Amino acid sequence: MADQRVYLVTGGGTGIGAATARLLRAAGHQVVISGRRPEPLRIVAEETGALAVPSDIGDPDAVRALVEAAVAAHGRLDGLVLNAGIGRGGSVGEVRLEDWDEVMRTNLTGPFHLLRAALPHLLDARGAVVAVASVSALRNGVGSAAYATSKAALLQLCRSLAVDYGGAGLRANTVCPSWVRTDMADRRMSRFAEEAGLGEDGVEAAYEEVTRVLPTGRPGEPREVAEAIAWLLSPASSFVNGAVLTADGGATALDPGTLAFDFRIDPRSPHV
Repeated sequence: MADQRVYLVTGGGTGIGAATARLLRAAGHQVVISGRRPEPLRIVAEETGALAVPSDIGDPDAVRALVEAAVAAHGRLDGLVLNAGIGRGGSVGEVRLEDWDEVMRTNLTGPFHLLRAALPHLLDARGAVVAVASVSALRNGVGSAAYATSKAALLQLCRSLAVDYGGAGLRANTVCPSWVRTDMADRRMSRFAEEAGLGEDGVEAAYEEVTRVLPTGRPGEPREVAEAIAWLLSPASSFVNGAVLTADGGATALDPGTLAFDFRIDPRSPHV
């Protein structure tokens, strides 16, 4: 296939990463998926034909080996999806130092190491990078100091690529989703449902409650974000560089000061 490209997707075993791998493979591209858990990667690899390379993005040696494995398998690297990430709760005064360090290692320093390892190959290919950040990079929430900071920094790391290497043909853009049905979001919804006493159908009730005020009124699906990622990787977005695309159901377009006109907001405890 003349326009077949080679993409590396981190966090490729579940959620947005897995959906991106499926979409890219369906379009005929070669895909390498990575993550810390071998079993989800194996399942996606068997389903799609992607190459699974388990790796901890926070380990610089493992990151170098990951890039080498991708290039050894396919001879080149045209695009990189920085999707692996974790969340840990807590305000500045509450977040544990070890949690802060783990979030930064995974969400920011890991992508930095991966970009350094992949950069020569991406420049050779005049390729593209897409970072999966979050609306938390643009708007903050309660008890999200480490996660929000890491995602805002990831956004600027991606913009640095666009500014420093755009002249060499490299494009780098960021997607900022809001609530999307992923394993990580499911776990957060489960905790919220328990804290709020939302009953037996807790996770679904939690998703409904936290997205009710969004203009779309629902959470996103992983494929919906994957479509945005695939477009940013493709030649169709050839003049898009350093951009931030919100795939958030309109969350960042909404003025929270107007919510009371359409909804009755019943406050809970500050810790719920």
